[in-house]
Amino acid sequence: MQRLMVLLFLLGIGGASAADQPVREAALSVSGTVLEVTDVENYTYLLIRTADGDVWAAIPKTPVVAGTEVSVVDAVEMGGFESPTLQRRFDRIVFGRLGDSAKHGGHEDIAAMHAALGGSPDVAKVSVARASGPDARTVAEVVTDRAALRDKAVKVRGQVVKFTPAVLGRNWVHLRDGSGSASDGSNDILVTTADEATIGDVVMVTGVVRTDRDLGSGYSYQVLIEDATLVR
Repeated sequence: MQRLMVLLFLLGIGGASAADQPVREAALSVSGTVLEVTDVENYTYLLIRTADGDVWAAIPKTPVVAGTEVSVVDAVEMGGFESPTLQRRFDRIVFGRLGDSAKHGGHEDIAAMHAALGGSPDVAKVSVARASGPDARTVAEVVTDRAALRDKAVKVRGQVVKFTPAVLGRNWVHLRDGSGSASDGSNDILVTTADEATIGDVVMVTGVVRTDRDLGSGYSYQVLIEDATLVR
């Protein structure tokens, strides 16, 4: 019990007293794919899909991206934990720290990210009609006007020139419409989405412009469109 009390003190977790909580004293580890990430002031809550089912874990605040494979180590499990910050009750949650091997992803994760997020391939000339409406932009406009468009919704019609599914919990699309120049990269925009696409599809993308986005593992982007919907 003393070990648990020290752990709770280090995590700064409030709620019901430790004496009222059912606890497993032995340290354990939980490994799997991160489905959901919730950050609060000093801590990160992770919903992890493991071989034995989905498990909530709390760790000292750490940048973690959904879809990453992680291990929470030196962990202690508690049942019936109530978080005042999140205003919710967890039937089961483990408290621990992120394993060193998971902090930046393994070699396979980094290779997958590189394949997904790298520049789009050389393709034949693309010419797609501009979308209409107040939020409509060309690819080049999103890239060159990114500062003014930051955190704003846009609508872009373009052709899918590269599609990589299921990396970091989302699908990745490179989109072109014939605007912009390859010399400064304004002819191509990176889009994240839950929707499926096929190379060559002409789609209408509606999403939010994000700038100076750091996705971890050394992958940083001046501009991309996130959480987009794709309509053919």
